[in-house]
Amino acid sequence: MNDHKIWLYDTTLRDGAQREGISLSLADKLKIARKLDDMGIPFIEGGWPGANPKDVQFFWELKEQPLKQANIVAFCSTRRPNQSAEADPMLKAILAANTHWVTIFGKSWDLHVTEGLKTSLDENLAMIEDTISYLRSQGRQVIYDAEHWFDGYKNNPEYALKTLQSAIKGGAKWLVFCDTNGGTLPHEISQIVSEIVGKLDLNLDDPDIPKLGIHTHNDSGTAVANAIASVLEGVTMIQGTINGYGERCGNANLCTLIPNLQLKLGYKCLEAEELTKLTPNSRLISEIVNLAPDDHAPFVGRSAFAHKGGIHVSAVARNPLTYEHIEPESIGNERRIVISDQAGLSNIIAKAKTFGIEFDKNDPTCREILLKLKALESEGYQFEAAEASFELLLREALNQRKELFGIKGFQVHSDITIDGKTPYTHALATVKVIVAEEELLEVAEGNGPVSALDQALRKALVKFYPEIAQFHLTDYKVRILDGTKGTSAKTRVLIESSNGEQRWTTVGVSTNIIDASYQAVVEGIEYGILLGRAEINSSNFLAKSEETRRLGD
Repeated sequence: MNDHKIWLYDTTLRDGAQREGISLSLADKLKIARKLDDMGIPFIEGGWPGANPKDVQFFWELKEQPLKQANIVAFCSTRRPNQSAEADPMLKAILAANTHWVTIFGKSWDLHVTEGLKTSLDENLAMIEDTISYLRSQGRQVIYDAEHWFDGYKNNPEYALKTLQSAIKGGAKWLVFCDTNGGTLPHEISQIVSEIVGKLDLNLDDPDIPKLGIHTHNDSGTAVANAIASVLEGVTMIQGTINGYGERCGNANLCTLIPNLQLKLGYKCLEAEELTKLTPNSRLISEIVNLAPDDHAPFVGRSAFAHKGGIHVSAVARNPLTYEHIEPESIGNERRIVISDQAGLSNIIAKAKTFGIEFDKNDPTCREILLKLKALESEGYQFEAAEASFELLLREALNQRKELFGIKGFQVHSDITIDGKTPYTHALATVKVIVAEEELLEVAEGNGPVSALDQALRKALVKFYPEIAQFHLTDYKVRILDGTKGTSAKTRVLIESSNGEQRWTTVGVSTNIIDASYQAVVEGIEYGILLGRAEINSSNFLAKSEETRRLGD
């Protein structure tokens, strides 16, 4: 085992937030920072103080209620050309943030100095040294991000080295090599980092010598591989983001990097207990930034340890090593048995076990369920993507499905008004339900027929099941199964629901899209009620800890 410590530096709140489609509120940033802190990340980059009021408020909030263990880091550029660091208003805002650590980025590529900054190469060197020296004189520790380092080194190695020497003279504690354009490949990273360690004569074991870091972007799809290559050459700080969020194609994904470094290469990134929080935090942060989790992401994806083929399932049941490269529990994930028309009895038995149901392979009910599953999938149902519907199907076959409510009928009216060039849709749904022998008739409006139907059902049921008030639809997918039949084609609807803590998916199939949606909506409400009352096994779903619930409130 490799005992070397890797220092994790998370920049989700700054670099990650530059991803197209992400917009973080102050509350979002604070929630994410506290989750990263709880997971044991030692450095959390909070943003650029002074760049916008939200970042100023963020640092102020953390001064009032500090993190438990993490260093919150302010981010800024070097001073402006031909101006003293002391007089630069950008650096005054950095000092006002009152963080012990500051990350300063400077230009490594001579092209950026002359074309971007419109200044001389010597002035750029002075800007780097002066900025770091001034911040050190004010009691700050400095991480120097060498922007466009690899491009700059390949274009003019002599000058690029001088920029690092200026950072060392200024008193930087870390020198971070940035592949800002994301165009460098792993073999180049290894070669260049190795050369720099030799040319600068850095004794990486000397505590008084600046340590090395890496900051990679994923434009070539190699950000994680590049970061690993640099670690193998002696780099000990990894900068990245949760889920690889970042500008353009993203940053190095810490959710992939951390387990590779710790579980595969033996470096120490997090405590074992902290590592188990990786998957829940990956999914929670995806919810906060309002992006669907990547189910096929390495390590933390829902499909990362999913087994579908019957031969795979039976082999994993005997020995998980046959089709799993690590124990999923080590990073907070879990093994999933996928149910589909390719399933065998081993899939049904294994999947039922995750629901707390034990089957014997000779139990005739098990074979009946398998036959029903295959028949429904031939009609267009897809239980692989709708495990909540499958559990309800399973419990119905075992006479364990309680009737929480009954639907006697519903009507949906939809009007489309064309106002100028923009059509306006207005829908009205009427639903008749029976709950505890009481018959109810409710009406609700929505911006579409499915929305109106969903609202009417909730309105009718919420007084009996108050937890419904917390339910909301998080995804709605429609698939035409036999398009050659035109408007008579069969339609499959998948609806993902959430109660703020867990997510579950249900399915409906019909030649009428409203009927298919109705099936999925009703099962989604039913499953959510059972899940909240612990009447079904929730181990297949993301359940937040008490601390996470508190932060989410």
